[in-house]
Amino acid sequence: ICLEWSSSKESAEAACDILSQLVNCSLKTLGLISTARPSFMDLPKSHFISALTVVFVNSKSLSSLKIDDTPVDDPSLKVLVANNCDTLKLLKMSSCPHVSPAGILCVADHCHGLRELALNYHLLSDELLLALSSEKHVRLEHLRIDVVSENPGQTHFHTIQKSSWDAFIKHSPKVNLVMYFFLYEEEFDPFFRYETPVTHLYFGRSVSKDVLGRVGMSCPRLVELVVCANGLRPLDEELIRIAERCKNLSAIGLGECEVSCSAFVEFVKMCGGRLSQLSIMEEVLIPDQKYSLEQIHWEVSKHLGRVWFPDMMPTW
Repeated sequence: ICLEWSSSKESAEAACDILSQLVNCSLKTLGLISTARPSFMDLPKSHFISALTVVFVNSKSLSSLKIDDTPVDDPSLKVLVANNCDTLKLLKMSSCPHVSPAGILCVADHCHGLRELALNYHLLSDELLLALSSEKHVRLEHLRIDVVSENPGQTHFHTIQKSSWDAFIKHSPKVNLVMYFFLYEEEFDPFFRYETPVTHLYFGRSVSKDVLGRVGMSCPRLVELVVCANGLRPLDEELIRIAERCKNLSAIGLGECEVSCSAFVEFVKMCGGRLSQLSIMEEVLIPDQKYSLEQIHWEVSKHLGRVWFPDMMPTW
């Protein structure tokens, strides 16, 4: 069942009422989707938890649960585990502030069939990665981590040990590790200090040259990279390093950044035809002595093996 509600508080309350009535209904899939604010977070927590517990207790074969942006908490996750630990395969619970690292660890410790997991970085721990790497646990296929800062300078981001990542990748060598970063520049210090097994990396705010340089040095499994903004310092050396060391890179998107045309051509030449997605705004490319904007699309097309043009900014 998928419950989608609009921006009215009444519709969120109606969704809870529906959940409360599912006493004789054993669900396999539950997704709670908010199309706007306010969300379940604006309801009394006890109202939501009571309704969700009805589903957890009566659904003995729940395999997929999407509860992003809800007031789910540790005790309700224990109810989930007690009734659905043998069947749960997918759990998406980003932006659930009432869940602690111990709460999600309980899920990993008992739901050994879990294959897909999405959560915020504050719930990620060495203990969680080791639990997902135990012999009893199936190989994880997809792990999404949202690294979000709402108040610059007020959020502490802990460090995950390299040994925990190593154990995780040894157990699940084909896992897609997706990380979304919405941080301010000074908050990146704990990240990319050693090899990190991320495959899909998205920077939703401006990210410094230094951080992108560390990405090139520490993310050999990288498949996709999207940079929303960087500033006005060219990323020539950083792109070349990423091309050199990230041998699986097949998709890249650059927004408000600057790259010289020569460096961009060299980057594409090094990556070649494996770049199946290349989304670069024309404003990103800085003409130099070797290439003009008119010339670059021919050169890039040659190395890609297909016709390519930079993206154009709409004129309206």
